[in-house]
Amino acid sequence: MNFSYEIKKICKQSGARIGVLKTPHGEIETPVFMPVGTCATVKGLRREDLINLNAQIILSNTYHLFLRPGEKIVEQAGGLHKFMNWEKPILTDSGGFQVFSLSSLRKIKEEGVEFSSHLSGERHFISPERCMQIQHSLGSDIIMAFDECTPYNATYKQADEAEKRTARWLKRCFEEAKDYENQMLFPIVQGNFYKDLRLRSIENCVPYARCGIAIGGLSVGEPKEVMNEMLDFIMPNMPQNMPRYLMGVGSADCLLEGFSRGVDMMDCVLPTRVARNGTAFVKEGKLVIRNAKYKNDFTPLEQGCDCYTCKNYTRAYLRHLVNCGEMLGAELLSIHNLHYLINLTKQIKQAIYDDCLLDFKKEYLKNFTLLEK
Repeated sequence: MNFSYEIKKICKQSGARIGVLKTPHGEIETPVFMPVGTCATVKGLRREDLINLNAQIILSNTYHLFLRPGEKIVEQAGGLHKFMNWEKPILTDSGGFQVFSLSSLRKIKEEGVEFSSHLSGERHFISPERCMQIQHSLGSDIIMAFDECTPYNATYKQADEAEKRTARWLKRCFEEAKDYENQMLFPIVQGNFYKDLRLRSIENCVPYARCGIAIGGLSVGEPKEVMNEMLDFIMPNMPQNMPRYLMGVGSADCLLEGFSRGVDMMDCVLPTRVARNGTAFVKEGKLVIRNAKYKNDFTPLEQGCDCYTCKNYTRAYLRHLVNCGEMLGAELLSIHNLHYLINLTKQIKQAIYDDCLLDFKKEYLKNFTLLEK
């Protein structure tokens, strides 16, 4: 196996961990925030930008790459790493969440999911086996099991049926992918917000978890305190000897809450998505640069920030770019937002080393708000 995970430090105060995940395309030090490059690109950023940001691993999405350009095109190019000119590790999401989000456009059956493309309306079908085959063609390092995600307001019966189907699909994913070289399958724990279903899902996932396991079905519309309460229940029951990946969660407060509970990997489209809408992350929450009060503000987005954007441009200029619809505005805000989260993760690691992560979290969140500045 070309994968291994070694825990280097456990915070005495919180139980959070620092570890090293070895993959065929390099080592990843956890905890890690992973930028999302849905369509084989982190929107608006070049490879050089991601290297300068110290991104250790990026995500792409099976559903979107299956629709275009098609996994065979990527395979002909030599796999995702060569296709997008990225030498470091890549994780591909299975597309299960995207299919779940299609709602009326999809039909879930035991064999798999039939759905209409959100691009053309063309009908497609993806089974667990087909999902593995697509990810194998893409050539990512970490591949995710095909699962069924349920919404926050799902009934117990709906969540129960989805968890059982996720377990059956996981077995099929594993059988298809067990001989894939240089790829690691991560099972996904489901069960909605029902504790007994979450426990059952963990039990169903563990036999297929060789060097990583994920938590899905959180941050799907529930209040954050509900998500954190479920994490408090889930994490002590998760395997300790492998990285634990909380999927699709990545605001600053969520990084602090997740990593302090022993999560090792997190990702989110949020930093680049809000950047395209003119929003920057700052220590107090978020700053909406479109606002008129920044018209004559010739200070950086955030004092003391050493990202490329803050070292070279002012709020007034960034406001001008965003309000003119200039692409550079979104690019510079994306660089700042990703730097903010990656640098926060670095600070969290230091707090783990210093055995003071809970104190760090409390101090950081004391003045943190999601209200606009």
